[in-house]
Amino acid sequence: MKNLSKTFLIFFIAMLVIAGFLSLFEGDKKTQEEVGLAEMVNKIKSKELQDIEVNGNLIKMITTDGKKFITYKEQVESISELLKNYGLSDDEMRHLNIKIKSETGFNYWISALLPFLIPVFLIAAFVFFLSRQVQGVNKRAMSFGESGAKNDRPEDKKKNKVDFGKIAGAKEAKNELQEIVEFLKYPKKFIELGAKIPKGVLLIGPPGCGKTLLARAVAGEAGVPFFYVSGSEFVEMFVGVGASRVRSLFQKAKKNAPCIVFLDELDAVGRRRGTGIGGSHDEREQTLNQILVEMDGFELNEGVIILSATNRPDVLDPALLRPGRFDRRVMVDLPDLRDREAILKIHTEGKPLTANVNLHTIGARTPGFSGADLANLLNEAAILAAKNNKTKIDMDDVLESIDKVMIGPARKSRMLSEKEKNITAYHEAGHALVAHLSKHADPIHKVSIISRGRAGGYTIKLPTEDKYMHSYSEFLDDLAVLLGGYAAEKLIFGELTTGATSDLRMATELSKQLVTQYGMSKKLGPRTFGEREEMIFLGREISEQKDYSEKTAEKIDDEINDFVENAFKCAMRILEKNKDKLEKITNELLRKEVLEREEFEKIVGKKET
Repeated sequence: MKNLSKTFLIFFIAMLVIAGFLSLFEGDKKTQEEVGLAEMVNKIKSKELQDIEVNGNLIKMITTDGKKFITYKEQVESISELLKNYGLSDDEMRHLNIKIKSETGFNYWISALLPFLIPVFLIAAFVFFLSRQVQGVNKRAMSFGESGAKNDRPEDKKKNKVDFGKIAGAKEAKNELQEIVEFLKYPKKFIELGAKIPKGVLLIGPPGCGKTLLARAVAGEAGVPFFYVSGSEFVEMFVGVGASRVRSLFQKAKKNAPCIVFLDELDAVGRRRGTGIGGSHDEREQTLNQILVEMDGFELNEGVIILSATNRPDVLDPALLRPGRFDRRVMVDLPDLRDREAILKIHTEGKPLTANVNLHTIGARTPGFSGADLANLLNEAAILAAKNNKTKIDMDDVLESIDKVMIGPARKSRMLSEKEKNITAYHEAGHALVAHLSKHADPIHKVSIISRGRAGGYTIKLPTEDKYMHSYSEFLDDLAVLLGGYAAEKLIFGELTTGATSDLRMATELSKQLVTQYGMSKKLGPRTFGEREEMIFLGREISEQKDYSEKTAEKIDDEINDFVENAFKCAMRILEKNKDKLEKITNELLRKEVLEREEFEKIVGKKET
């Protein structure tokens, strides 16, 4: 429809141009005054005319004073016959300067043929353009099953080449992928030893950890063509189109071997088969079957290495993960403190920073951040500095951006009443004090009663080092910290508010995990409860099935209640014993609204380790 409207617009403009061109031939006539034959004869008798020009049935006259007139005669009648019929003598006509012109040459042919040729030309052109558009539709229909994979050639990547040197962290992942690069560069030394490079390499890790960037780096290091396509691009409403596009993709790859094919978000087409209600013939399963055949079927794909990325390896079909297909799995974890600092160095290039910006401190304040999160953090800091008309980014901009990314933007327009502000201050002070006095809890970095996101206030506690395992004692202290605000409200006001809703939900969920997943229940023993399988039914994911009796379910509920109740009692004991410190923290919060770690420790002292 858009192309058809464009065609009509083109023809409308063409008609205007042609009309303007034809008007040039009539423009001269419109500038001359038209008179009758009798008046022309009177002018001849009074000797006012200097020249007379006859062209067909048109008579042009020029008077002695330079004026121009026109008139018309019959086509078959000559000028001399006309003048005689009006009573002019031969002597009067002999003195006239009469010029006879015939319509010959360019003007004659233009005036004769244009009225017929222009409509024919316009109709023919219109039909031609319509046929071209129909052919384009047919061509697109015929190419519906072709792969739309984008191809980055080595010569195209010279300007913006990505290699392992431009990727911070992920050392183990880069070492694993270096073998792929070596094989693509020097395949002979592998072949001589009878070694076969893995056909498929699956990059597994949380979102934003650089899986796609690592795949581009492999292609950049090896200097080979790089085909990349998303898994969702294979799935269409027509059955068979996805499989056809997979065949087309691998045909292109074979022609450009050695090369790399990168399938992003593999779980879009690689989910376990047989879990849907569409049977074995739905579009996604056919596409998956074709991928399996192309990777390791009857035909050999020598020199074609398939890289793929997913953050949900648990839902992938087992046939994808067997040897000969994605038989090498590379973990891309969240960066640790040193890696975060290195990533920050890369993302601060080109950004003017003040001397007080400490990347090590920023890395320590951002545990659990991925590379994408860190890039977004520095971008938010740059936006904030520009908004405040600064020429450089300072540490305050970065710290503010950390809070914004983690919790949400500050809602300074949300004005709390004095009563609500007082409750919020005691609530956050309770969290902070319990965390500070619990041996296994992480240190407090910031306490605030300024609303951010959906939170009325917040308390940030961060570990001093990256942790990969958590102990039973740490979980118990974390539960007590979660209920610290709830206990503070109960202790000070004797009643509760809805401000602890989120804390209670998280405490209940953590207690459930301790019992059902981590085997930390003393009564139920070292086992897990709930069979976790990914199933999809009517668009909903059922991620857990009960593998225990109703009697056991009651025991699980009792254990969850015990964990929550004991955590509440622990928090209440700490606050009752240190009520004076609770009051000091609250008063300082009401005065300043925000307490950083140094200010907080001036009130309660250094945390015991």
